[in-house]
Amino acid sequence: MKKTLILGASTNPARYSYLVANKLARKGYPIVNVGRKVGAVAGVDIEQAGEPYSDIDTITLYVGPQNQAPYYDYILNTKPNRVIFNPGTENEELRAKLSAAGISSIEACTLVMLNTGQY
Repeated sequence: MKKTLILGASTNPARYSYLVANKLARKGYPIVNVGRKVGAVAGVDIEQAGEPYSDIDTITLYVGPQNQAPYYDYILNTKPNRVIFNPGTENEELRAKLSAAGISSIEACTLVMLNTGQY
């Protein structure tokens, strides 16, 4: 199963990152929650970005482009196979950096991908 890092994880049930964390967990995907606030989602603690992971398949973004720059190195050094830019997170500067590093990126909705079997 594709281990997924949710960047912008939230304990707020109205947030899409919350819904995605729960859906991924229900479907058996291992998740890592990274966010700014303390808490847990889908039984997994939310942690702050620190040392990059080495076993992440997908990073799904829930951080707006205006707040992504501090995460660039973290994302690039995690070396995921792909990054999903969810609606409202699109960022051409980060997409260019990912491409230069050989990391695939797509603009899509993770929830829709999970619901339609495209994940």
